[in-house]
Amino acid sequence: METGNERTDRARDSGPGTAVPPPRGGRELRSRGIAALAIVAIVLAAAAWLDARRATGALRSEAAERLAAIETAQTQSRAREAQAAAELREAQAKVALLETRLAESQSQQSALESLYRDLAPSRDELALAEVEQTLSLASRELAIAANVPAALAALQLADAKLARLDRPRFAPLRRALAADMERLKAVPYVDTAAIAGKLDAAVATVDALPLAREERLPAPAPPREERPGWQRALGEWWADLKGLVRVEVSDRPIAPLVAPSQQYYLRENLRLRLLSARLALIARNEPAFSADVRAADAWIRQYFDTRARPVATVLGALASMSGVSMPAEVPDVSRSLDAARALRVVFDARADAPRGK
Repeated sequence: METGNERTDRARDSGPGTAVPPPRGGRELRSRGIAALAIVAIVLAAAAWLDARRATGALRSEAAERLAAIETAQTQSRAREAQAAAELREAQAKVALLETRLAESQSQQSALESLYRDLAPSRDELALAEVEQTLSLASRELAIAANVPAALAALQLADAKLARLDRPRFAPLRRALAADMERLKAVPYVDTAAIAGKLDAAVATVDALPLAREERLPAPAPPREERPGWQRALGEWWADLKGLVRVEVSDRPIAPLVAPSQQYYLRENLRLRLLSARLALIARNEPAFSADVRAADAWIRQYFDTRARPVATVLGALASMSGVSMPAEVPDVSRSLDAARALRVVFDARADAPRGK
């Protein structure tokens, strides 16, 4: 069997025009190599196909598992969505119910607030009502008793209440109060209550005042004893002799003698004089008041014992009243009352106005 080198040498020795036929064993080897390569290719292809099939199966299994998991998750998600939708519907129903109840509560609250505004006055209205009442009391004090200090105190109290509120709407009323207070401060002070109290005390002591001279009835004679006639005649003569002469020592003018039947009228007339002075004081009638005080003082000095303590007390009270000077006219608080009533009209108009305007 020829080797490859021998074939090469033989071909080299041959001429250029000589053709060398290919050996038969080369074709066989080539066929076998091709067959082997085909087998290897087939094996490789089969192996690749098996591997691809196995990978495809694994992918299919994994895809199936993932699809199953996705379907399970979708099922669970649908269940959760259904549950969430049910809870949402329930929550929406509860919210709608709460909104309905809230609307009803707000409507009731609005109705209650409207009713409260209609029934209960505001703080400003209450303050105005108190101020108006205070001014009415001050006006009555001035009209009836001319009690300027009490009226001034009432106006100051009303102004302090308005100052604490500090509302611009009360400015006209406060200006009127200030003007009326200045007018009252300019009036001379007369303590009417104290003077009236002194007159009342004097009226109460009229019955206890001792008279300067008082006629007393003689004491009843004791029962006569059975005596002889000459002794009885001598005793009567001696009693008549003692009654003929009376000696009195006095360091003041002789007071008139008032009979017991006239003492009652004297005391009642003195009481009427004092009461008339009290009425003149309340009426601010200075001439009548002074005349009654002077008349009462003169009567007490003429008919009563001025050394007695009750009489001296009454005379001292009357002396303190003699210099009282009453104002000819006491101012009123009409400006403040008019301003308060004007504000009341404004408040009433606002209360009667329809809501929402």
